[in-house]
Amino acid sequence: MPQVCICPKEAAQLTGTKYSTAKVLLQRIRRANGKPARTYVSVAEFCRFTHLDEEEVSRALNRS
Repeated sequence: MPQVCICPKEAAQLTGTKYSTAKVLLQRIRRANGKPARTYVSVAEFCRFTHLDEEEVSRALNRS
């Protein structure tokens, strides 16, 4: 089954940043989408915000 949510560790690996920077990125994505704190960020929301290709990100996440 394909992964639909992204966590800070995976966001850090995808963007090449530190874990703490990835946490801040996910917080910014939640804020931009009007979501409350500690809610899940979908792969689609992550890709829209970072302008990364959703298909490539999904492939990278499902390989690990």
